[in-house]
Amino acid sequence: MPLLEIENLTVQYHTLHGAVQAVRGVTLSIERGRALGLVGESGCGKTTLARALINVLARNAAITGGAVRFDGVDLLQLSGGALNDYRWRRIGLVPQAAMDSLDPVYRVGDQLVETMRLRGGLTPAQARERAARLFALVGLEPTRLRLYPHELSGGMKQRVVIAMALALQPKLVIADEPVTALDVIVQHQVLRTMRELQETLSLSLLLITHDISVVADLCDDVAVMYAGRIVETGSVREVFAAPQHPYTMGLRNAFPSLRASSARLVPIEGYPPDLASPPNGCAFAPRCPFAVQRCWGDDPVLMPTGGGRLAACHRAMEADVLRIQAPQAFARLEATGSQAVEGGAPGGGIP
Repeated sequence: MPLLEIENLTVQYHTLHGAVQAVRGVTLSIERGRALGLVGESGCGKTTLARALINVLARNAAITGGAVRFDGVDLLQLSGGALNDYRWRRIGLVPQAAMDSLDPVYRVGDQLVETMRLRGGLTPAQARERAARLFALVGLEPTRLRLYPHELSGGMKQRVVIAMALALQPKLVIADEPVTALDVIVQHQVLRTMRELQETLSLSLLLITHDISVVADLCDDVAVMYAGRIVETGSVREVFAAPQHPYTMGLRNAFPSLRASSARLVPIEGYPPDLASPPNGCAFAPRCPFAVQRCWGDDPVLMPTGGGRLAACHRAMEADVLRIQAPQAFARLEATGSQAVEGGAPGGGIP
C-alpha cells in the first residue's frame, strides 16, 4: 500500500469574482521510500495541492471533495489535535519561500528546540541534543544553532528549514520549491543534501517545482500538473525520455539539454486558462498543436498507457509520432503568435 494516496481531491478559493477551482480532481500516490516530483507552470495548483494534504490552506480556500489517505488514514476526516499529530510528526513541510519562514528575532537553534518540545514532547536537553544532530545531518556546524537568521546565508537558512522539517522524524517530507531563490552552486549542495537524507532516512518525498532538472536530479517518479489537474505520471526516466502528453513534450522542448546543446529551445505559446471558469474539454487544447475536435468538448481523464504510466490525453497512443513532430509544431505556434484553433491541428500534427 502506498504511504500517501490522494483520490479525486478538489480545492477552491473563494474570491470577489467567484470560486477559483485551483485543484480539480487530483488522484496521485507516493510509494514508501520514494521521491515524487510535482512539476508544472506557476499557478497550476502545485502549492495548493501540497498545503491541502495537511490542511494548512489560506482562509479563503476550502477542500470541497476527495480523500487524502496517509498510512490508510483519511486526513480530511481528522480535525484539531488528531490532525496535529500528523503535522510535523509524520509529515514534514519545507514551505515555499522557506528562507523567510524563520522568525528574525529568535536564534535558529531556539526555534528548532521549541518545535521539538511543543510538538514532539522532548525535554530541553533532548531537544538541544537532537538539534545538534540535525544540523550535522544537513551539513551545518552545531555552533550555528546560536545564530540569528540574518547571520546565515541563503543556503544555510534553507538547510535550517530542512532540519526543522526533519525534527520529529516524519515519514513524508513535502518540499515546496526548496531551491528557487538560491544560486546554482548552493542549489546543487542543498539538493545533494536532500537526496542523501531521503536515501539515508528512507523518507518519502514530495518535491514541488517548476524546474524539471531538479526533478530529474532528485526524484524517482514525476507527476505533471496543468490547470489544477494531473496530466501525466510515471517514472522520471520514462516520462522525460518519452513523454506521452503534449504539455510534457512542450516542457521538455522548452528546457536546455546538455546532450543537445545546439537544439533551439521552443516555448509553449499562450497562457494557462482562468480557473474561475475552466474551459470545456481539455484545458491544454488552446495551446496544443495536436488538438483535434474531440479535445475541445471531451475532457480526457488519466488512463494507463503501459509500464505503470498514466496520461490524460485523447492521443496518448500516438505519442511516439507526436514527439517527433512536437518541436516543429510548438515552434509554428510560437512563430504565428497564435493558439490552437477549435477543430484543427495548426501546428502540423496528425489530424
